[in-house]
Amino acid sequence: MIKPTDAVPVLEVATVGGGTWKLAEQKPEWFTLVEFYRGYHCPRCKLHLLDLDHKVARFEERGCGVIAVSMDTQERAEKAKSDWGIGGLTIGYGLAEEKARQWGLYISTPIQDKEPHDFCEPGMFLVRPDGTLFSKVIHTTPFHRHHFADVMEAIDMIRARDYPPRGNV
Repeated sequence: MIKPTDAVPVLEVATVGGGTWKLAEQKPEWFTLVEFYRGYHCPRCKLHLLDLDHKVARFEERGCGVIAVSMDTQERAEKAKSDWGIGGLTIGYGLAEEKARQWGLYISTPIQDKEPHDFCEPGMFLVRPDGTLFSKVIHTTPFHRHHFADVMEAIDMIRARDYPPRGNV
Protein backbone atom coordinates (compact mmCIF):
# COMPACT_ATOMS: atom_id res chain seq x y z
CA MET A 1 0.00 0.00 0.00
CA ILE A 2 1.37 3.38 -1.00
CA LYS A 3 1.30 5.79 1.94
CA PRO A 4 1.65 9.57 1.88
CA THR A 5 5.31 10.62 1.49
CA ASP A 6 6.12 7.29 -0.27
CA ALA A 7 7.38 7.40 -3.85
CA VAL A 8 4.58 6.48 -6.21
CA PRO A 9 5.03 3.81 -8.89
CA VAL A 10 6.33 4.81 -12.29
CA LEU A 11 3.46 5.91 -14.54
CA GLU A 12 3.82 6.21 -18.30
CA VAL A 13 0.77 6.01 -20.55
CA ALA A 14 -0.10 6.70 -24.15
CA THR A 15 -2.49 9.62 -24.57
CA VAL A 16 -5.43 10.28 -26.85
CA GLY A 17 -4.11 12.53 -29.59
CA GLY A 18 -0.66 10.94 -29.53
CA GLY A 19 2.41 10.86 -27.41
CA THR A 20 3.35 9.36 -24.09
CA TRP A 21 2.62 11.06 -20.77
CA LYS A 22 5.20 10.40 -18.06
CA LEU A 23 4.58 11.29 -14.44
CA ALA A 24 8.32 11.70 -13.83
CA GLU A 25 8.40 14.50 -16.43
CA GLN A 26 5.59 16.51 -14.82
CA LYS A 27 6.79 19.55 -12.92
CA PRO A 28 3.76 21.33 -11.50
CA GLU A 29 4.18 23.89 -8.77
CA TRP A 30 2.23 21.80 -6.23
CA PHE A 31 0.71 18.53 -7.45
CA THR A 32 -0.18 16.26 -10.31
CA LEU A 33 -3.72 14.97 -9.94
CA VAL A 34 -3.90 11.46 -11.40
CA GLU A 35 -7.51 10.36 -11.80
CA PHE A 36 -7.86 6.66 -12.60
CA TYR A 37 -11.24 5.84 -14.11
CA ARG A 38 -13.05 2.62 -15.04
CA GLY A 39 -13.36 3.23 -18.77
CA TYR A 40 -15.66 4.05 -21.64
CA HIS A 41 -18.34 1.63 -20.45
CA CYS A 42 -18.96 3.59 -17.23
CA PRO A 43 -21.67 6.29 -17.24
CA ARG A 44 -20.53 7.54 -13.80
CA CYS A 45 -17.01 8.02 -15.20
CA LYS A 46 -18.45 10.12 -18.00
CA LEU A 47 -20.09 12.51 -15.53
CA HIS A 48 -17.03 12.57 -13.30
CA LEU A 49 -14.56 13.25 -16.12
CA LEU A 50 -16.79 15.91 -17.67
CA ASP A 51 -16.73 17.71 -14.33
CA LEU A 52 -12.95 17.38 -14.17
CA ASP A 53 -12.61 18.55 -17.78
CA HIS A 54 -14.50 21.73 -16.91
CA LYS A 55 -12.13 22.36 -14.00
CA VAL A 56 -8.73 21.63 -15.59
CA ALA A 57 -7.86 25.33 -15.94
CA ARG A 58 -8.86 25.97 -12.31
CA PHE A 59 -6.57 23.15 -11.16
CA GLU A 60 -3.75 24.55 -13.29
CA GLU A 61 -4.26 27.98 -11.70
CA ARG A 62 -3.59 26.25 -8.37
CA GLY A 63 -0.32 24.75 -9.59
CA CYS A 64 -1.81 21.33 -10.22
CA GLY A 65 -1.46 19.31 -13.43
CA VAL A 66 -4.22 16.82 -14.30
CA ILE A 67 -4.57 13.54 -16.18
CA ALA A 68 -7.27 10.84 -16.33
CA VAL A 69 -6.07 7.27 -16.96
CA SER A 70 -7.80 3.97 -17.64
CA MET A 71 -7.03 0.42 -18.71
CA ASP A 72 -9.05 1.06 -21.89
CA THR A 73 -7.64 0.44 -25.33
CA GLN A 74 -6.76 3.36 -27.58
CA GLU A 75 -10.04 2.95 -29.47
CA ARG A 76 -12.15 3.03 -26.31
CA ALA A 77 -10.21 6.00 -24.87
CA GLU A 78 -10.65 7.94 -28.12
CA LYS A 79 -14.38 7.19 -28.07
CA ALA A 80 -14.62 8.36 -24.46
CA LYS A 81 -12.94 11.66 -25.27
CA SER A 82 -14.99 12.31 -28.42
CA ASP A 83 -18.36 10.83 -27.42
CA TRP A 84 -18.27 12.42 -23.97
CA GLY A 85 -17.19 15.82 -25.31
CA ILE A 86 -13.99 16.06 -23.30
CA GLY A 87 -11.84 18.98 -24.42
CA GLY A 88 -8.85 20.02 -22.32
CA LEU A 89 -8.43 16.99 -20.06
CA THR A 90 -5.53 14.72 -21.00
CA ILE A 91 -6.74 11.14 -21.36
CA GLY A 92 -4.24 8.32 -20.87
CA TYR A 93 -4.98 4.74 -21.81
CA GLY A 94 -3.54 1.26 -21.83
CA LEU A 95 -2.76 1.06 -18.12
CA ALA A 96 -1.60 -2.49 -17.43
CA GLU A 97 -3.37 -4.45 -14.69
CA GLU A 98 -0.05 -5.01 -12.91
CA LYS A 99 0.56 -1.24 -12.86
CA ALA A 100 -2.98 -0.57 -11.59
CA ARG A 101 -2.35 -3.01 -8.74
CA GLN A 102 0.96 -1.27 -7.91
CA TRP A 103 -1.02 1.92 -7.39
CA GLY A 104 -3.40 -0.01 -5.09
CA LEU A 105 -6.39 0.15 -7.42
CA TYR A 106 -9.10 -2.48 -7.25
CA ILE A 107 -9.69 -4.62 -10.34
CA SER A 108 -13.14 -5.79 -11.45
CA THR A 109 -14.37 -8.36 -13.93
CA PRO A 110 -17.35 -7.60 -16.17
CA ILE A 111 -20.94 -8.01 -15.05
CA GLN A 112 -22.37 -6.66 -18.33
CA ASP A 113 -21.53 -7.34 -21.97
CA LYS A 114 -20.44 -3.74 -22.57
CA GLU A 115 -17.69 -3.95 -19.95
CA PRO A 116 -14.15 -4.97 -20.92
CA HIS A 117 -12.58 -8.16 -19.57
CA ASP A 118 -10.89 -6.55 -16.56
CA PHE A 119 -10.71 -2.89 -15.56
CA CYS A 120 -9.63 -0.78 -12.60
CA GLU A 121 -12.00 0.87 -10.22
CA PRO A 122 -11.61 4.63 -9.62
CA GLY A 123 -8.83 6.29 -7.68
CA MET A 124 -7.53 9.83 -7.30
CA PHE A 125 -3.95 10.61 -6.32
CA LEU A 126 -2.27 13.93 -5.56
CA VAL A 127 1.42 13.48 -6.33
CA ARG A 128 4.04 16.03 -5.36
CA PRO A 129 6.56 17.24 -7.95
CA ASP A 130 9.22 15.03 -6.30
CA GLY A 131 7.14 11.92 -7.12
CA THR A 132 5.86 11.28 -3.62
CA LEU A 133 2.27 10.76 -2.65
CA PHE A 134 0.46 13.55 -0.83
CA SER A 135 -3.00 11.94 -0.70
CA LYS A 136 -5.21 9.34 -2.34
CA VAL A 137 -8.82 8.27 -2.54
CA ILE A 138 -9.50 4.75 -3.81
CA HIS A 139 -12.92 3.26 -4.61
CA THR A 140 -14.20 -0.28 -5.03
CA THR A 141 -17.23 0.78 -7.09
CA PRO A 142 -18.12 3.59 -9.51
CA PHE A 143 -20.09 5.30 -6.73
CA HIS A 144 -19.11 7.55 -3.79
CA ARG A 145 -16.77 9.76 -5.80
CA HIS A 146 -15.03 12.86 -4.53
CA HIS A 147 -16.15 16.25 -5.79
CA PHE A 148 -13.47 18.17 -7.66
CA ALA A 149 -14.62 21.47 -6.15
CA ASP A 150 -13.76 19.97 -2.75
CA VAL A 151 -10.36 18.85 -4.06
CA MET A 152 -9.62 22.38 -5.28
CA GLU A 153 -10.66 23.78 -1.90
CA ALA A 154 -8.33 21.29 -0.21
CA ILE A 155 -5.44 22.34 -2.47
CA ASP A 156 -6.09 25.97 -1.56
CA MET A 157 -5.96 25.08 2.14
CA ILE A 158 -2.84 22.93 1.73
CA ARG A 159 -1.06 25.80 -0.02
CA ALA A 160 -2.21 28.50 2.41
CA ARG A 161 -1.25 26.55 5.53
CA ASP A 162 1.64 24.50 4.16
CA TYR A 163 -0.42 21.55 5.37
CA PRO A 164 1.58 18.32 5.58
CA PRO A 165 0.59 14.91 4.22
CA ARG A 166 -1.32 12.82 6.76
CA GLY A 167 -1.68 9.07 7.26
CA ASN A 168 1.95 8.21 6.62
CA VAL A 169 2.69 6.42 9.91
